[in-house]
Amino acid sequence: MKRQLQVETAGETHGLDAQMASQRKGLARYRVGSGPQRWYAVGWGVVGVVAVLLLWELYKFLGPPEGVVIGGTGASGSGVMILPRTHDRAMPHIWDMVARLFAPTSGGDTPPLWVSVASAALVTLGIAAVGWLIGVAVGALLGLAMQRWRLVEWGLLPWIVVSQIVPLIAFAPVINAIGNQIDRGGTPWPQWLSVAVIASYLAFFPVAIGVLRGLAAPDRIHVDLMRTYAAGYWPTLLRLRLPAAVPYLLPALRLAAANAVLGAVVAEVSIGMRGGIGRMLIQLAGQASSDPAAPWGPTFGAIALGLVAAGSVALIGLWLRNYRRGEATA
Repeated sequence: MKRQLQVETAGETHGLDAQMASQRKGLARYRVGSGPQRWYAVGWGVVGVVAVLLLWELYKFLGPPEGVVIGGTGASGSGVMILPRTHDRAMPHIWDMVARLFAPTSGGDTPPLWVSVASAALVTLGIAAVGWLIGVAVGALLGLAMQRWRLVEWGLLPWIVVSQIVPLIAFAPVINAIGNQIDRGGTPWPQWLSVAVIASYLAFFPVAIGVLRGLAAPDRIHVDLMRTYAAGYWPTLLRLRLPAAVPYLLPALRLAAANAVLGAVVAEVSIGMRGGIGRMLIQLAGQASSDPAAPWGPTFGAIALGLVAAGSVALIGLWLRNYRRGEATA
């Protein structure tokens, strides 16, 4: 009798696997970002960038050179500026910014600005990638624990939300000081690792929330079906909850990648790490009065860095494309 029950259970489990495989094949028709939808999204993205450039030049042409100040003259430092200045030192033309990218970084025989920006961006990208991996691991473990035990969710979720209120520019020096103490204690702790930890601080939050929402996404009837087959927690997690969580995980991973880049740039500025794009941005911003177009080079580099980081998650999305029907927005 026991042997017969095991055979019937195995047959039902095999039937469930075959049914889920058939559903995955059917979901291939609904792949996200396929065909015309992809080009439609790309087209709107290009229109948005062009619109920003046109608005920049339009305001520079029509706006007051010294801006608009309420409650004072502005020259004495009093008053509130409600519209920015439009003169060339404060608001250079788009073509001046582009031309500056191909000029020497610091004059003389120094490489073009875009080469320096690319080199600094690669350094920051590598650190942000480490921070992203740490944040994904921590966020996934927290989300898994909160979904598994309701008491853990009640205790952790408020603190996870509150953690994002702490100003990063104040949090970064604390992490750097702890890293210096560890390094002086005999354990190697390079400065870039402090930056990676700070980047992970911003990256773990969307992953934790995405995992929590995604693992709770399966319908009740599907969870009851797994219980009917006497499937334990881990088979249910691997065969039902994780596939159902993909539409929530991918937007969370993209947001975590962009947050990791933001955290790395801010951390580089806060702790004074050299070599990254954050430090380069501060250095060139100090020369803005004499070279107003220069700070925009690393600014564009930081923007491109965030887009590259978030776009890299699309490679994971291609691998999981059969599970992406009804993907949530980030």
